[in-house]
Amino acid sequence: MSENAKLKVFKTDEEWRQLLTPEQYRITREHGTERAFSSPDFDSSKTGTYRCVCCDRPLYSSEAKFNSGTGWPSFTQPIEPGAVTSHRDLSYGMNRIEIRCADCDAHLGHVFPDGPPPHGLRFCMNGVALTFEER
Repeated sequence: MSENAKLKVFKTDEEWRQLLTPEQYRITREHGTERAFSSPDFDSSKTGTYRCVCCDRPLYSSEAKFNSGTGWPSFTQPIEPGAVTSHRDLSYGMNRIEIRCADCDAHLGHVFPDGPPPHGLRFCMNGVALTFEER
């Protein structure tokens, strides 16, 4: 079975290009990264859900968001187990864990072991890969 057959949302490259802005496409479909401190300004005082810009899957809750000082939206954990998948990323001579949307395989960012307690993880996401739905 191909990896694409497991996805809940599958679109052709051309369909993704029509759906997304060039920057969203570069980041989510080509595994790009936005510049630090350039992502959309998500108001930390608002409660709600961060969703995948490609398929609208709920990914992170505002309760898990924290200011990491890195210039990217950071979360302590996904909204539920199975919302995201992790993949080894050896690009650019680094050894990192890439995070993707479980439903459409969109590149979201990376996870690092330097987050706050109790989990000690920092899910460092590209803000362009997310939308925010206020509660």
